[in-house]
Amino acid sequence: QSLLAVAAIPLVAIPVATPALAATAIAASRTYVAEASPGQGTTETYGGEGYQGGIGGSGGRVDPYRQSLGTSTATVDSEPATEAESTGVVLVDTTVDYGTARGAGTGLTITDDGIVVTNHHVVEGATSITVTDPSTGETYAATVLGYDATHDVAVLQLEDASGLSTVATDRDPATQGEQVTSVGNAEGQGSLSAADGTVTDPSTAITVHDEDGTAADLTNLIETDADVVSGDSGGALLDEDGEVIGMNVAATSGSAEISGYAIPIDTVLDIAAQILAGQESGDVEIGGSAAALGVQVDTTSSTLVVGVVEDGAAEAAGIAEGSTITSVDGTAVASIDDITSVLAEHEPGDRIPVGWTDATGEAHAGTVTLGEGPVA
Repeated sequence: QSLLAVAAIPLVAIPVATPALAATAIAASRTYVAEASPGQGTTETYGGEGYQGGIGGSGGRVDPYRQSLGTSTATVDSEPATEAESTGVVLVDTTVDYGTARGAGTGLTITDDGIVVTNHHVVEGATSITVTDPSTGETYAATVLGYDATHDVAVLQLEDASGLSTVATDRDPATQGEQVTSVGNAEGQGSLSAADGTVTDPSTAITVHDEDGTAADLTNLIETDADVVSGDSGGALLDEDGEVIGMNVAATSGSAEISGYAIPIDTVLDIAAQILAGQESGDVEIGGSAAALGVQVDTTSSTLVVGVVEDGAAEAAGIAEGSTITSVDGTAVASIDDITSVLAEHEPGDRIPVGWTDATGEAHAGTVTLGEGPVA
Protein backbone atom coordinates (compact mmCIF):
# COMPACT_ATOMS: atom_id res chain seq x y z
CA GLN A 1 0.00 0.00 0.00
CA SER A 2 1.30 3.44 -0.89
CA LEU A 3 0.64 6.29 1.52
CA LEU A 4 -1.47 9.21 0.34
CA ALA A 5 -1.48 12.32 2.50
CA VAL A 6 -4.95 13.78 2.97
CA ALA A 7 -6.89 15.96 5.38
CA ALA A 8 -8.78 13.95 7.97
CA ILE A 9 -12.30 15.01 8.92
CA PRO A 10 -12.28 16.94 12.19
CA LEU A 11 -15.28 17.76 14.32
CA VAL A 12 -17.68 20.51 13.42
CA ALA A 13 -17.08 22.80 16.37
CA ILE A 14 -19.21 25.64 17.67
CA PRO A 15 -16.89 27.83 19.75
CA VAL A 16 -17.98 29.69 22.85
CA ALA A 17 -16.39 32.64 24.60
CA THR A 18 -13.25 31.74 26.54
CA PRO A 19 -11.49 33.43 29.47
CA ALA A 20 -8.68 35.78 28.56
CA LEU A 21 -6.05 34.15 30.76
CA ALA A 22 -4.09 31.27 29.34
CA ALA A 23 -4.76 27.90 30.91
CA THR A 24 -3.84 24.30 30.38
CA ALA A 25 -4.64 23.23 26.85
CA ILE A 26 -5.91 19.71 27.37
CA ALA A 27 -7.30 18.82 23.96
CA ALA A 28 -5.53 19.58 20.69
CA SER A 29 -7.58 20.34 17.63
CA ARG A 30 -7.84 18.01 14.68
CA THR A 31 -6.43 20.43 12.13
CA TYR A 32 -4.33 18.65 9.56
CA VAL A 33 -1.70 19.53 7.01
CA ALA A 34 -2.13 17.63 3.75
CA GLU A 35 1.03 17.09 1.77
CA ALA A 36 1.11 16.33 -1.92
CA SER A 37 1.50 12.69 -2.86
CA PRO A 38 4.55 11.57 -4.85
CA GLY A 39 4.22 12.82 -8.41
CA GLN A 40 1.89 15.68 -7.49
CA GLY A 41 2.93 19.28 -7.50
CA THR A 42 2.07 21.57 -4.65
CA THR A 43 1.66 21.11 -0.94
CA GLU A 44 -1.60 22.38 0.54
CA THR A 45 -2.51 23.20 4.10
CA TYR A 46 -6.01 22.44 5.28
CA GLY A 47 -7.67 24.02 8.28
CA GLY A 48 -10.08 21.73 10.06
CA GLU A 49 -13.53 22.48 11.36
CA GLY A 50 -12.27 21.80 14.88
CA TYR A 51 -11.84 23.68 18.11
CA GLN A 52 -8.43 25.00 19.01
CA GLY A 53 -8.24 23.14 22.30
CA GLY A 54 -7.87 24.29 25.87
CA ILE A 55 -8.38 27.91 26.87
CA GLY A 56 -6.37 30.22 24.67
CA GLY A 57 -4.40 33.22 25.73
CA SER A 58 -6.18 35.62 23.40
CA GLY A 59 -9.66 34.92 24.67
CA GLY A 60 -10.82 35.05 21.04
CA ARG A 61 -13.12 32.88 18.97
CA VAL A 62 -12.18 30.31 16.38
CA ASP A 63 -13.83 29.88 13.01
CA PRO A 64 -15.97 26.73 13.13
CA TYR A 65 -16.61 26.46 9.41
CA ARG A 66 -13.26 27.12 7.78
CA GLN A 67 -12.98 24.53 5.02
CA SER A 68 -9.37 25.10 4.08
CA LEU A 69 -6.59 27.62 3.90
CA GLY A 70 -6.49 26.98 0.19
CA THR A 71 -9.36 27.17 -2.27
CA SER A 72 -11.98 24.41 -2.36
CA THR A 73 -14.18 24.11 -5.43
CA ALA A 74 -15.97 20.95 -4.33
CA THR A 75 -19.76 20.86 -4.58
CA VAL A 76 -21.23 18.38 -2.11
CA ASP A 77 -23.79 16.01 -3.61
CA SER A 78 -25.99 14.65 -0.80
CA GLU A 79 -29.60 14.46 0.34
CA PRO A 80 -31.45 13.68 3.58
CA ALA A 81 -30.90 10.05 4.59
CA THR A 82 -33.89 7.74 4.29
CA GLU A 83 -35.29 5.84 7.26
CA ALA A 84 -33.59 2.66 6.05
CA GLU A 85 -30.23 4.42 5.58
CA SER A 86 -30.52 5.98 9.05
CA THR A 87 -31.15 2.75 10.98
CA GLY A 88 -28.72 2.54 13.88
CA VAL A 89 -26.84 5.70 12.90
CA VAL A 90 -26.74 8.31 15.69
CA LEU A 91 -25.65 11.92 16.26
CA VAL A 92 -22.72 12.51 18.62
CA ASP A 93 -22.35 15.89 20.35
CA THR A 94 -19.48 16.82 22.64
CA THR A 95 -18.61 19.58 25.06
CA VAL A 96 -14.89 20.15 24.82
CA ASP A 97 -12.59 21.10 27.67
CA TYR A 98 -15.39 22.12 30.07
CA GLY A 99 -17.20 24.29 27.58
CA THR A 100 -14.49 26.10 25.61
CA ALA A 101 -15.99 24.59 22.46
CA ARG A 102 -18.51 22.07 21.24
CA GLY A 103 -18.27 19.47 18.52
CA ALA A 104 -20.48 17.19 16.46
CA GLY A 105 -19.95 13.87 14.73
CA THR A 106 -21.67 10.56 14.06
CA GLY A 107 -21.79 7.07 15.57
CA LEU A 108 -23.01 3.54 14.84
CA THR A 109 -25.18 1.64 17.33
CA ILE A 110 -24.05 -1.97 17.54
CA THR A 111 -26.14 -3.25 20.47
CA ASP A 112 -29.70 -2.43 21.47
CA ASP A 113 -28.60 -1.52 25.01
CA GLY A 114 -26.51 1.41 23.82
CA ILE A 115 -23.04 0.37 22.69
CA VAL A 116 -21.98 2.85 20.00
CA VAL A 117 -18.79 2.98 17.94
CA THR A 118 -17.39 6.21 16.53
CA ASN A 119 -14.01 7.73 15.65
CA HIS A 120 -11.64 8.48 18.49
CA HIS A 121 -11.13 11.99 17.10
CA VAL A 122 -14.88 12.66 17.47
CA VAL A 123 -14.69 12.34 21.27
CA GLU A 124 -11.07 13.30 21.92
CA GLY A 125 -10.89 16.20 24.37
CA ALA A 126 -14.55 15.87 25.36
CA THR A 127 -15.60 16.52 28.93
CA SER A 128 -19.19 15.50 28.24
CA ILE A 129 -20.77 13.49 25.43
CA THR A 130 -24.38 13.14 24.38
CA VAL A 131 -25.78 10.87 21.71
CA THR A 132 -29.12 11.40 19.96
CA ASP A 133 -31.08 8.72 18.16
CA PRO A 134 -32.62 10.68 15.26
CA SER A 135 -35.32 8.04 14.74
CA THR A 136 -36.83 8.70 18.18
CA GLY A 137 -35.36 12.07 19.16
CA GLU A 138 -34.09 10.55 22.43
CA THR A 139 -30.81 11.93 23.76
CA TYR A 140 -28.52 9.94 26.05
CA ALA A 141 -25.46 10.81 28.11
CA ALA A 142 -22.51 8.72 27.00
CA THR A 143 -19.24 7.54 28.49
CA VAL A 144 -16.15 6.26 26.69
CA LEU A 145 -15.47 2.60 27.47
CA GLY A 146 -12.21 2.56 25.56
CA TYR A 147 -10.48 3.61 22.36
CA ASP A 148 -7.77 2.88 19.84
CA ALA A 149 -6.27 6.20 18.78
CA THR A 150 -3.99 4.55 16.21
CA HIS A 151 -6.92 3.13 14.24
CA ASP A 152 -9.21 6.04 15.24
CA VAL A 153 -11.94 3.97 16.90
CA ALA A 154 -13.77 4.62 20.19
CA VAL A 155 -16.55 2.71 21.96
CA LEU A 156 -19.28 4.53 23.88
CA GLN A 157 -21.89 3.34 26.36
CA LEU A 158 -25.18 5.23 26.38
CA GLU A 159 -26.73 5.61 29.82
CA ASP A 160 -30.11 3.96 30.46
CA ALA A 161 -30.51 2.93 26.84
CA SER A 162 -32.56 -0.08 25.75
CA GLY A 163 -34.42 -1.27 22.69
CA LEU A 164 -32.32 0.77 20.27
CA SER A 165 -32.19 0.04 16.57
CA THR A 166 -28.78 -1.26 15.50
CA VAL A 167 -26.85 -1.14 12.25
CA ALA A 168 -26.70 -4.21 10.03
CA THR A 169 -23.10 -5.01 9.13
CA ASP A 170 -21.30 -6.89 6.38
CA ARG A 171 -17.77 -7.90 7.35
CA ASP A 172 -16.80 -9.05 3.87
CA PRO A 173 -14.09 -6.97 2.17
CA ALA A 174 -15.21 -4.10 -0.07
CA THR A 175 -14.81 -4.59 -3.80
CA GLN A 176 -13.63 -2.20 -6.48
CA GLY A 177 -16.49 -0.35 -8.14
CA GLU A 178 -19.28 -1.43 -5.79
CA GLN A 179 -22.02 1.09 -5.11
CA VAL A 180 -21.94 2.67 -1.66
CA THR A 181 -23.68 5.37 0.37
CA SER A 182 -22.07 7.48 3.07
CA VAL A 183 -24.41 8.49 5.92
CA GLY A 184 -23.54 11.00 8.63
CA ASN A 185 -24.17 14.21 10.53
CA ALA A 186 -22.81 16.32 7.67
CA GLU A 187 -21.48 19.71 8.82
CA GLY A 188 -22.90 19.01 12.29
CA GLN A 189 -26.37 20.00 11.07
CA GLY A 190 -28.13 17.77 13.61
CA SER A 191 -29.68 15.43 11.06
CA LEU A 192 -28.42 12.64 8.82
CA SER A 193 -27.46 13.13 5.18
CA ALA A 194 -26.64 10.49 2.57
CA ALA A 195 -24.12 10.75 -0.29
CA ASP A 196 -23.88 8.07 -2.98
CA GLY A 197 -20.67 6.91 -4.63
CA THR A 198 -18.55 3.94 -5.57
CA VAL A 199 -15.53 2.20 -4.07
CA THR A 200 -12.46 3.53 -5.89
CA ASP A 201 -9.93 1.53 -3.87
CA PRO A 202 -10.95 -1.27 -1.47
CA SER A 203 -7.69 -1.11 0.50
CA THR A 204 -5.60 2.03 0.62
CA ALA A 205 -3.48 3.94 3.13
CA ILE A 206 -3.22 7.62 4.00
CA THR A 207 -1.03 9.84 6.13
CA VAL A 208 -2.56 12.63 8.18
CA HIS A 209 -0.48 15.44 9.65
CA ASP A 210 -1.52 17.20 12.84
CA GLU A 211 -0.96 20.92 13.25
CA ASP A 212 1.97 20.29 15.60
CA GLY A 213 3.82 18.56 12.77
CA THR A 214 3.25 15.01 13.95
CA ALA A 215 2.00 12.46 11.44
CA ALA A 216 -0.15 9.35 11.69
CA ASP A 217 -0.75 6.61 9.16
CA LEU A 218 -4.14 5.00 8.65
CA THR A 219 -3.95 1.79 6.64
CA ASN A 220 -6.35 -0.66 5.01
CA LEU A 221 -9.00 1.99 4.40
CA ILE A 222 -11.84 1.89 1.89
CA GLU A 223 -11.58 4.81 -0.55
CA THR A 224 -14.75 6.09 -2.23
CA ASP A 225 -15.86 9.02 -4.36
CA ALA A 226 -18.85 9.69 -2.08
CA ASP A 227 -18.97 13.26 -0.79
CA VAL A 228 -17.84 12.71 2.80
CA VAL A 229 -17.58 15.99 4.74
CA SER A 230 -16.88 17.24 8.24
CA GLY A 231 -19.34 15.86 10.77
CA ASP A 232 -19.60 12.55 8.90
CA SER A 233 -16.79 11.17 11.07
CA GLY A 234 -17.95 7.97 12.72
CA GLY A 235 -20.80 7.58 10.25
CA ALA A 236 -21.79 4.66 8.06
CA LEU A 237 -20.54 3.53 4.68
CA LEU A 238 -23.36 1.34 3.35
CA ASP A 239 -23.29 -1.21 0.55
CA GLU A 240 -26.10 -1.78 -1.94
CA ASP A 241 -27.92 -3.97 0.59
CA GLY A 242 -27.92 -1.19 3.18
CA GLU A 243 -25.37 -2.96 5.36
CA VAL A 244 -22.45 -1.14 6.97
CA ILE A 245 -19.12 -2.07 5.39
CA GLY A 246 -17.11 0.79 6.87
CA MET A 247 -17.02 3.70 9.32
CA ASN A 248 -16.20 7.13 7.85
CA VAL A 249 -12.92 8.55 9.10
CA ALA A 250 -11.33 10.97 6.61
CA ALA A 251 -11.71 12.88 3.36
CA THR A 252 -9.68 15.01 1.01
CA SER A 253 -10.31 18.72 0.82
CA GLY A 254 -9.38 21.73 -1.26
CA SER A 255 -10.15 20.34 -4.72
CA ALA A 256 -13.11 19.88 -7.03
CA GLU A 257 -13.31 16.15 -6.28
CA ILE A 258 -13.80 14.64 -2.83
CA SER A 259 -12.40 11.27 -1.86
CA GLY A 260 -13.80 9.72 1.29
CA TYR A 261 -12.10 7.11 3.46
CA ALA A 262 -13.67 4.56 5.79
CA ILE A 263 -12.32 2.02 8.26
CA PRO A 264 -13.57 -1.47 7.32
CA ILE A 265 -16.34 -2.46 9.73
CA ASP A 266 -14.53 -5.76 10.36
CA THR A 267 -11.66 -3.78 11.89
CA VAL A 268 -14.03 -1.58 13.90
CA LEU A 269 -15.93 -4.54 15.36
CA ASP A 270 -12.74 -6.40 16.25
CA ILE A 271 -11.46 -3.38 18.17
CA ALA A 272 -14.86 -2.91 19.84
CA ALA A 273 -14.89 -6.57 20.93
CA GLN A 274 -11.47 -6.18 22.53
CA ILE A 275 -12.57 -3.05 24.38
CA LEU A 276 -15.81 -4.63 25.57
CA ALA A 277 -13.80 -7.62 26.84
CA GLY A 278 -11.63 -5.21 28.85
CA GLN A 279 -8.46 -6.31 27.09
CA GLU A 280 -6.00 -3.42 27.13
CA SER A 281 -3.14 -4.29 24.83
CA GLY A 282 -1.28 -2.88 21.87
CA ASP A 283 -3.09 0.27 20.74
CA VAL A 284 -6.25 -0.34 22.79
CA GLU A 285 -6.86 1.73 25.93
CA ILE A 286 -9.64 0.83 28.35
CA GLY A 287 -11.55 3.79 29.79
CA GLY A 288 -11.62 7.24 28.33
CA SER A 289 -11.07 10.01 30.82
CA ALA A 290 -8.05 10.69 32.97
CA ALA A 291 -8.27 11.82 36.58
CA ALA A 292 -8.86 15.55 36.95
CA LEU A 293 -8.43 18.03 39.77
CA GLY A 294 -10.87 20.43 38.15
CA VAL A 295 -8.72 23.55 37.94
CA GLN A 296 -7.47 25.67 35.08
CA VAL A 297 -3.94 26.87 35.67
CA ASP A 298 -2.20 29.91 34.20
CA THR A 299 0.79 28.31 32.52
CA THR A 300 2.69 31.61 32.67
CA SER A 301 2.39 31.91 36.44
CA SER A 302 3.43 28.64 38.05
CA THR A 303 0.38 26.87 39.50
CA LEU A 304 -1.88 29.90 39.87
CA VAL A 305 -5.52 28.86 39.53
CA VAL A 306 -7.34 31.02 36.96
CA GLY A 307 -10.49 28.95 36.75
CA VAL A 308 -12.30 26.26 38.71
CA VAL A 309 -14.55 23.67 37.09
CA GLU A 310 -18.08 23.87 38.43
CA ASP A 311 -18.86 20.89 40.69
CA GLY A 312 -15.30 19.63 40.25
CA ALA A 313 -12.91 18.23 42.84
CA ALA A 314 -11.17 21.54 43.52
CA GLU A 315 -14.40 23.49 44.01
CA ALA A 316 -15.65 20.90 46.49
CA ALA A 317 -12.44 21.29 48.50
CA GLY A 318 -12.70 25.07 48.58
CA ILE A 319 -9.99 25.87 46.05
CA ALA A 320 -10.94 29.11 44.29
CA GLU A 321 -9.69 31.31 41.48
CA GLY A 322 -6.58 33.14 42.65
CA SER A 323 -5.34 30.19 44.71
CA THR A 324 -1.97 28.56 44.07
CA ILE A 325 -1.64 24.78 44.18
CA THR A 326 1.40 23.82 46.28
CA SER A 327 1.15 20.04 46.58
CA VAL A 328 -0.80 17.12 45.12
CA ASP A 329 -0.88 13.71 46.79
CA GLY A 330 1.98 14.73 49.07
CA THR A 331 4.23 15.87 46.20
CA ALA A 332 5.30 19.51 45.95
CA VAL A 333 4.25 21.01 42.61
CA ALA A 334 5.55 24.12 40.86
CA SER A 335 4.12 23.75 37.35
CA ILE A 336 1.20 22.28 35.44
CA ASP A 337 3.52 19.48 34.32
CA ASP A 338 4.12 18.58 37.96
CA ILE A 339 0.38 18.42 38.60
CA THR A 340 -0.41 16.31 35.55
CA SER A 341 2.48 13.95 36.33
CA VAL A 342 1.02 13.18 39.76
CA LEU A 343 -2.54 12.88 38.45
CA ALA A 344 -1.38 10.42 35.77
CA GLU A 345 -0.82 7.90 38.57
CA HIS A 346 -4.46 8.07 39.64
CA GLU A 347 -7.94 7.23 38.37
CA PRO A 348 -11.17 9.24 38.58
CA GLY A 349 -12.72 8.64 41.99
CA ASP A 350 -9.40 8.38 43.87
CA ARG A 351 -9.16 10.47 47.05
CA ILE A 352 -5.88 12.33 47.46
CA PRO A 353 -4.53 15.17 49.65
CA VAL A 354 -4.01 18.59 48.08
CA GLY A 355 -2.29 21.69 49.45
CA TRP A 356 -2.81 25.27 48.29
CA THR A 357 -2.56 28.89 49.33
CA ASP A 358 -5.50 31.23 48.80
CA ALA A 359 -5.35 34.68 47.22
CA THR A 360 -4.30 36.22 50.56
CA GLY A 361 -1.42 33.76 50.96
CA GLU A 362 -3.04 31.67 53.70
CA ALA A 363 -2.15 27.97 53.46
CA HIS A 364 -4.81 25.26 53.26
CA ALA A 365 -4.89 21.49 52.97
CA GLY A 366 -7.69 19.10 52.13
CA THR A 367 -8.63 15.81 50.57
CA VAL A 368 -10.31 15.77 47.16
CA THR A 369 -12.11 13.12 45.16
CA LEU A 370 -10.68 13.28 41.66
CA GLY A 371 -13.14 13.80 38.83
CA GLU A 372 -13.02 12.92 35.15
CA GLY A 373 -10.94 15.01 32.78
CA PRO A 374 -11.21 15.29 28.99
CA VAL A 375 -11.13 12.11 26.93
CA ALA A 376 -7.53 11.33 26.09
